[in-house]
Amino acid sequence: MVTFISGGTGTPKLLRGAGDVFPPDDTTVVGNTGDDVELGGLLVCPDVDTVLFLGGDVLDRETWWGIEDDPATTSEELHSLADDAGLEAGPRYLPDDRQTAGRDIARWRRFSGVAEFMHIGDRDRAVHITRTSLLDEGHTLTEVTRTLADAFDVPWTVLPMSDDPVASIIHTPEGPMHFQEFWVGHDGDPTVEDVAFRGGADATATDAVLTALDDPVVVGPSNPVTSIGPLLAVEGIEEALRETPVVAVSPFVEDRVFSGPAAKLMDAVGYEPSTAGVAEAYDFADAFVLDEADGTDLDRPVVRTDTSLDTETDAARVARATEDALEAIR
Repeated sequence: MVTFISGGTGTPKLLRGAGDVFPPDDTTVVGNTGDDVELGGLLVCPDVDTVLFLGGDVLDRETWWGIEDDPATTSEELHSLADDAGLEAGPRYLPDDRQTAGRDIARWRRFSGVAEFMHIGDRDRAVHITRTSLLDEGHTLTEVTRTLADAFDVPWTVLPMSDDPVASIIHTPEGPMHFQEFWVGHDGDPTVEDVAFRGGADATATDAVLTALDDPVVVGPSNPVTSIGPLLAVEGIEEALRETPVVAVSPFVEDRVFSGPAAKLMDAVGYEPSTAGVAEAYDFADAFVLDEADGTDLDRPVVRTDTSLDTETDAARVARATEDALEAIR
């Protein structure tokens, strides 16, 4: 049995080649929900959905977002209507008093659907309609995620990190903005002064997540700040990680990040943007998998390999290195 902690891209790329090393029936994936938003009244769970779509073999593996070859008729019409009506596009937050009204799971991250700033395909939208409707019927996010995983015939057990809302907020000179506004709406360009996880102090891990964290854990090469940080903010998760074997795959080769805004965000929250900084942030990790070109000297066991994840063969190689690192600390 093994549990992967997953953000939106790095860990799913590892998972696609891990099946021969970690049997899917014995694998649980705990997904970050700090990136979730309510867009036009629908709850979108980007990191969880990437795992669901990957497991269902429908993921767009060019973008690692959404469903492959998914038409976007509704999204295109939303933009056309906004243009015709003279409505401003871009991230449009609902008023402050509506951020905490209605369903709790969506609080602090509500956006208008006018000229939606995130690209949502039509099949993808059907997932969000189903998710939101089941939540409104009274089901928990954990229950809904299980239902969707069954619908896509996902081979792993997939769990959201919590049934409570946590919002990753990026503090910039222009003011605070949700991570999706920062990353999608503004292409990650704004200067980052700090990162906060609104709601983290009040959120708790579900029994299902805590049970999964009793097994050895793999922290994939996801963004340490906004992919893994929200999980660590949830009560019970970091404590559980300190009590179980944990191997982390670095998203850096020394001070070079593979992709995304990890370096910028780590620098903003006071960590060196490097493998050494990841090791400092993950002081609960018992061992690391590093790239063979990464000479960082760590105070914990290290297994080195080529950590690129461009192909399924690459992912299988990194998964084997991860298994070796787990064996070294058991």
